[in-house]
Amino acid sequence: MTRVLLTGFEPFDGESANPSWQAVRAAAAEPPAGLEIFTAELPCVYGVAREALRDAIEEARPEIVVCVGQAGGRPDITVERLAVNVDDARIPDVSGAQPVDEVIVPGGPAAYFSTLPIKACVAAVRAVGLPASVSNTAGTFVCNHVFYALAHLIATELPDIRGGFVHVPFAPEQVLRRVQPSLPVVSVAQALREIAVTAATVRTDIRVAEGATH
Repeated sequence: MTRVLLTGFEPFDGESANPSWQAVRAAAAEPPAGLEIFTAELPCVYGVAREALRDAIEEARPEIVVCVGQAGGRPDITVERLAVNVDDARIPDVSGAQPVDEVIVPGGPAAYFSTLPIKACVAAVRAVGLPASVSNTAGTFVCNHVFYALAHLIATELPDIRGGFVHVPFAPEQVLRRVQPSLPVVSVAQALREIAVTAATVRTDIRVAEGATH
């Protein structure tokens, strides 16, 4: 059995729910064969979130870590390529903190690449009829903060773990009064299961064009 840790976030920015955590819980409720899935809900708070992630990893002792966050406005499941070493908050986190141009790890690399087979993960999600793409920016909010913290932990302390980050769209109930794309939580959960299986079974990523023109 491959041990997989899935993390989602608590609600933020006035929302009553966060589809990342809803989908993580749903994915774990029906784990794919061969996987043992552990979950953790992370606070949407700079600093505190990275410590909560470390605690979850120490408890679960996973081989694969997939952190998941909400990216309202995106139309599909986006598998992130890289995390950057900067916090630059357009809105405050849940605690009210709003860092601007602050490094996450002083002296750390400017960026880390995901150690998941990101293009194979995208292909697996598309194969079950759900929209997905590679993303080249995880933003500069708490999602990127956690992604960078995970990547730094892997690079410096836990080289046997592979991990990365996935952004998911709004849930339908979040867009009833605004014109924004959404995906049902059950569909996002299915996508996360496909990503978890792919991350656990694919060591060498597929070589296909998934780049951006802007």
